[in-house]
Amino acid sequence: MRRREFITLVGGAAAWPLAARGQQPTPSVIGFLYAASLTRADQMAGFKIGLRETGFVEGHNLKIEYRDAGGQYDQLPALAADLVRRRVAVIVASGGNAPALAAKAATADIPIVFGTGGDPVKTGLIESLNRPGGNLTGVSIVFTALMAKLLDLLHQLVPNAAAIGALLNPNYPDADLQMRELQEAAAAIKQTIHIVKADTEHAIDMAFASLVKQRASALLIANDPYFSTRSAQVAELAAHNAMPTIYPIRYFAEAGGLMSYGPSLADAYRQIGVYTGKILRGAKPADLPVLQPTKFDLVINLKTAKTLGLTIPDKLLAIADEVIE
Repeated sequence: MRRREFITLVGGAAAWPLAARGQQPTPSVIGFLYAASLTRADQMAGFKIGLRETGFVEGHNLKIEYRDAGGQYDQLPALAADLVRRRVAVIVASGGNAPALAAKAATADIPIVFGTGGDPVKTGLIESLNRPGGNLTGVSIVFTALMAKLLDLLHQLVPNAAAIGALLNPNYPDADLQMRELQEAAAAIKQTIHIVKADTEHAIDMAFASLVKQRASALLIANDPYFSTRSAQVAELAAHNAMPTIYPIRYFAEAGGLMSYGPSLADAYRQIGVYTGKILRGAKPADLPVLQPTKFDLVINLKTAKTLGLTIPDKLLAIADEVIE
């Protein structure tokens, strides 16, 4: 073999694995900032389905840097700043307005996709739902706006209740708004309401003890990511105290709670995943209108109702989207 041919062959052999390696895409890196603890498999499954719909799979062409505050909202700014330092391509900020506000304060350049239960316009996250502007867009899950509806459903269940309790997390950024919504809704139907607050496991126990002393006949759980991580504890306390309870998220009813009403979190997170993927493909947040849920599910746990010795009114059963037996 002539020397020139030999060099060409060797050079080609050396270049082939480099070319092959070059065909492997460099994974995109995104940050996932959450207010509580990332324990809900259905939410993350929905998020990853949305990513997959846009061509992104974690561990293949996508890496996710997870950060959660465990319900300690004051940690969110530092966690957001850490993701910015790592120069992630997109920040997903979910679990209320607080993660999105922390991310917005940390960067005006990195795209942010939020998932919030509050009003993103009133809180200053975006300019409008149709034209968010800036570097943010996402999904407004409208939990806070459902306070009056939850109270109305609970009132239909126990129309003769002398008093109804409501459990809020004082650290939740929308707690004051939740309180006003509940107080106004209670006044409209002339229903006495006792609002108690809790932000720890022990405080939840004490809140229930307080409601028992105040003779609350039923209970409403306000939306808060921390309460979602304590769904089993809350459902057990409600059952132990024979207190009919309504929740904003269906998995409370699946965990033994009596009744839930609200949008599908799995679908909301799928939409968050789709928007994240679109932005990784080059879309700009300002061009993606903020999405809102269009379907809300009423779930009733008949097994829990029987345990409580409670008969669910036919009018509620007739409008229920799912009945757990």
